[in-house]
Amino acid sequence: MTYQRILELTSAPPGVLAENQTPSFDEIEIQSRWFAGHFPRTYQSKHGQDITIISPGEWNRGAGPDFINATITVDHQTFHGSIEIDLEARNWELHGHRENRHFDDVILHVVLNDNGPTFFTRTSSDREVPRIVLSPTEVNTALGRPRLAQALARPGLCLAPLSEMAESDLNVLLQEAARHRLQLKAARFQQTTALHHFSQALWEALADALGYSANRLPMRLLAQRLPIQKLLQHRPADRVAILFGTAGFLSPTLHETSPAESREWLEDLWTRWWKHRPDYEFPPDRTPAWSARNTRPGNHPQRRLAALAAAATSWPSLAALARQKPPFAKFSKSLTALRDPFWDHHHTLSSKRRPQPLRLLGPARVHEFLVNSLYPLHPDDWESYSIIKAPTPNQKVKRCCERLFGSLARARPHLQFAWQHQALLQLYQDFCLEDVSDCQACLFPEQLAQWKPSTRS
Repeated sequence: MTYQRILELTSAPPGVLAENQTPSFDEIEIQSRWFAGHFPRTYQSKHGQDITIISPGEWNRGAGPDFINATITVDHQTFHGSIEIDLEARNWELHGHRENRHFDDVILHVVLNDNGPTFFTRTSSDREVPRIVLSPTEVNTALGRPRLAQALARPGLCLAPLSEMAESDLNVLLQEAARHRLQLKAARFQQTTALHHFSQALWEALADALGYSANRLPMRLLAQRLPIQKLLQHRPADRVAILFGTAGFLSPTLHETSPAESREWLEDLWTRWWKHRPDYEFPPDRTPAWSARNTRPGNHPQRRLAALAAAATSWPSLAALARQKPPFAKFSKSLTALRDPFWDHHHTLSSKRRPQPLRLLGPARVHEFLVNSLYPLHPDDWESYSIIKAPTPNQKVKRCCERLFGSLARARPHLQFAWQHQALLQLYQDFCLEDVSDCQACLFPEQLAQWKPSTRS
């Protein structure tokens, strides 16, 4: 039996949710995943037309639809224009899009909930706009979202069959789970590459990784709204200003309230941003919502953005090194060597100067990026991947250990390598977070008790 077969045997019927649980979607994250190419590219419209997404378009920073300059085919005929994404189909009327001439060039209306088969999406000239509906399964897949956000931190019913499993069989199970996780990560990267290109997929992946849990979406949005090829058209100093300005971190008085040693640098940053502001600024309601709560100084979003800006100054070289084969030694060395005269001594734009230099990107962050983004692109090189040492278990891994093995101590033999951490995270996601019955109706323990690997390793 394979890991994939266990997934098939234990998967719950589509749409099954816990009692009183209803799916909640963040519209801007749906838009981000749409741009990244994480949704299917072919659909049938609500009224029977065959739709193919050729290009998802680019983010609109002004009034009007969410994306402009998109390309689709409708019944094999090509159309160029804008795309609007709404949580509800009726929002087209409720938000006044039909009367708004900014929406007259919309070629596709994408919705998550349709409010009735008789409703038509129409422009101010009464032109019908094709409408497609993203299913809950498609949305959850695109978001990588299981049914539950978190399972209770206590041993599950799979504890017994896992503890009784032969060590060789358990090792194969974990390897297959880790390989499955690699495939999922690679598929996401390749979806973005297919719609854009490798360099943009890498740019978004690095931004996402630098965002940490609280700021992953804002960082990814910024990387999408400032595509790397567009950013590279500017001088390095201007790229920094454009990134911080588009992020909403700059103001005309920032230098006046900052420490004296930073004022000249900040004033120059604002001056550079002012020149590009008309081309890149988003309105306040579309500016990323950054979070600095409960964040250590080294993880402040401004400092993480500084690391991304430093990477942009060396991007052509970094992108070329990322295409090399594992173990990515030159790429790692280049990332950890990133420096900036200001950020080598500051945590934020307005913080006091620290005498001791600070590293923009440490080995641990680079190691995590390699494991999650670059190694998955080389599934045949398991040998290089399998020998990567694991970092100290984080809270997510500890929760997996508690659930699957009963304690962190019992899981220690399976925490030596990075692939083992990835395997535990995948088991927890595929089974613990898909079970809404708190183990009572979970089929995974039963399958584990019967499981034997198809091939031993």
